[in-house]
Amino acid sequence: MGRAKKVVLAYSGGVDTSVCIPYLKQEWGVEEVITLAADLGQGDELEPVREKALKSGAEESLVADVKESFVKDYAFPAIQANALYENRYPLGTALARPLIAKVLVEAAEKYGADAIAHGCTGKGNDQVRFDVSVAALNPHLKILAPAREWGMSREETIAYGEKFGIPSPVKKSSPYSIDRNLLGRSIEAGVLEDPAIEPPEEIYLMTKAIANTPNEPEYIEIGFNRGIPTTLNGEYKNPVELIEHLNQIAGNHGVGRIDMIENRLVGIKSREIYEAPAMTVLVQAHRDLESLTLTADLTHYKRGIEETYSQLVYNGLWYSPLKAALDAFIQKTQERVCGTVRVKLFKGNAFIVGRSSENTLYTPDLATYGADDKFDHKAAEGFIYVWGLPTRIWSQQTR
Repeated sequence: MGRAKKVVLAYSGGVDTSVCIPYLKQEWGVEEVITLAADLGQGDELEPVREKALKSGAEESLVADVKESFVKDYAFPAIQANALYENRYPLGTALARPLIAKVLVEAAEKYGADAIAHGCTGKGNDQVRFDVSVAALNPHLKILAPAREWGMSREETIAYGEKFGIPSPVKKSSPYSIDRNLLGRSIEAGVLEDPAIEPPEEIYLMTKAIANTPNEPEYIEIGFNRGIPTTLNGEYKNPVELIEHLNQIAGNHGVGRIDMIENRLVGIKSREIYEAPAMTVLVQAHRDLESLTLTADLTHYKRGIEETYSQLVYNGLWYSPLKAALDAFIQKTQERVCGTVRVKLFKGNAFIVGRSSENTLYTPDLATYGADDKFDHKAAEGFIYVWGLPTRIWSQQTR
């Protein structure tokens, strides 16, 4: 079933992507497989992963360190957009996919490959994100998805790999499906498939159980420049450091656990568990700073844009024309979103307890109820008459 001669395969080192290597060659007639593992801050040592790909039959095995780009070019724009899918999930996994697609396409163009391959199944969102992103970046590349078509169970997949020298997993496989990167973890499957069952504590890694968190609150200050977080407790942090440090601080207080029934793009409802300490705090802090620095009409209008933006990212349309147009709008809104937000971390919660900005639109002598009040109370009567006039006329006509 020859579909392509040279293929760049998105590679994780797991069973499915390892078996993809001989499968592409034996079943689909691919002559050369180049693997690419993206370092997104998942915490794994990628040299063994690189070597495993070569042992599994890859002609070349590439590792791309994309942590800085992941934060600067994907996470930070999502924070500026206050992007939360279904108002809860800060899109940690979804944001990684267009970046992986980008480096896959770059590798394919560099090595003269005619196809991209991945190990996604037919039920998830990632297949859509990869396929659509690759098509947007280079519509001439073929897209191969062996795991979507081979129809093998996990046991059959392992047995197929063993025929070609790919060792089966040494330890008992975890019942959970876990994806991790710098922005957080997503956990599904196993007992989590019953939405009525409380998640067992063993699934969490980045966040402490409430019972084990400190009994005293911790205060942190996050500095933003044009909507981008730049400082933590008054110290400048590079993008990766800021996320790593904030993950540790917020996770220590149990902040960032999300348990939700999620609507997948393919029409299935899925029970998903997420850990996203830093992103949870940063989106909350950024949204609060906007309330201080943006006008009311702009704040309200942007909320609708944020909903659309979150859906586009979740649904794999990062490289779409609508997303590009929304980016331009969002960047314009961020010009004055500068300042500091004070956050209180305690027992699984992140409370915003203070905010300040040189661009503040909060006017003390108008807001105060004290002696310094400069608001013209007499003007209110005329304003209310004009504002309520349509309602008054409607009421007169309908009575």
